[in-house]
Amino acid sequence: MESVRLAFKFGCWKPSRSEWLLAAQCIQSEEKERIGKFVFTKDGKAAMAGRLLLRKVVSDTLQIPWNEVKLARTDKGKPFLLNTVPKHLPNFNFNVSHQGDYSVIAAEPALQVGVDVMKVEQPNRTNVPDFFHTMRKQFTEHEWKTIKRPRTEWKQLEMFYRHWCLKESYIKAIGIGLGYDLLRLEFHLQTEELGVNVTSHDTAVYVDGAFDHNWHFQETKLDDKHCVAVALQNTLSPCKDNHQDASTGSDITEDTPPQFRVLDFTQLISTAKPLLEEDDAYWQAFDKKIERYIPKDTT
Repeated sequence: MESVRLAFKFGCWKPSRSEWLLAAQCIQSEEKERIGKFVFTKDGKAAMAGRLLLRKVVSDTLQIPWNEVKLARTDKGKPFLLNTVPKHLPNFNFNVSHQGDYSVIAAEPALQVGVDVMKVEQPNRTNVPDFFHTMRKQFTEHEWKTIKRPRTEWKQLEMFYRHWCLKESYIKAIGIGLGYDLLRLEFHLQTEELGVNVTSHDTAVYVDGAFDHNWHFQETKLDDKHCVAVALQNTLSPCKDNHQDASTGSDITEDTPPQFRVLDFTQLISTAKPLLEEDDAYWQAFDKKIERYIPKDTT
């Protein structure tokens, strides 16, 4: 098995009745119920895309029929597979994220994986300096110097969300969730600016002040406004012959880091098999909702 990186741009997805009903048929009943409780269609589409991506990757990679894939969540909310995995892939694992306009998934045969996607956007109802001030306790002094180094506020925001993405990917990989002190992590960037569909893998992490060579990170941009970070942990015992560069934390390898492949809806459900009966009331409830929350203009 090779590394898997997939994305779906739900922000541009305007599901028809048939698409939404088919999607709802192709997930587990508890997932369908949870998605149906979202107030806004954007959140429902994001969650639906994430569940479909999960089932697709598990089904396609492990050759388990789509309708026989059984998923559950840890008490921290991290999805995991209940099915027995093949003996040759005992450490197969995956992670999903959705934010902005994308849902993404990363899956690995051996390395522990976490993924996060963030949309770079102007802060709501405040300016950039004030926004940074409210977030000052989330980043170290070194990280803030890196974030504020670009000359324009937009480039500073890109650096901010890139750092946030890295920290979230690490936390999701270890499966802790809320409560982890983000100041325990300090990221050192070598690549100054990410490129669209270009994967950088030379960022290092320091945990509690010490460089951790068991972790490396893959970063890219899905488009001009969305950055993605994939955290990868080598769970095997460290070895002097592991060809790692201690200055960057990256594996010295000739392999090209995988890129995210953006699927359309047809590709997303190409191997799907329905688990549930069609439920027209589910579509009617979805169709009555609005896309997202729109703040009232108080000026």
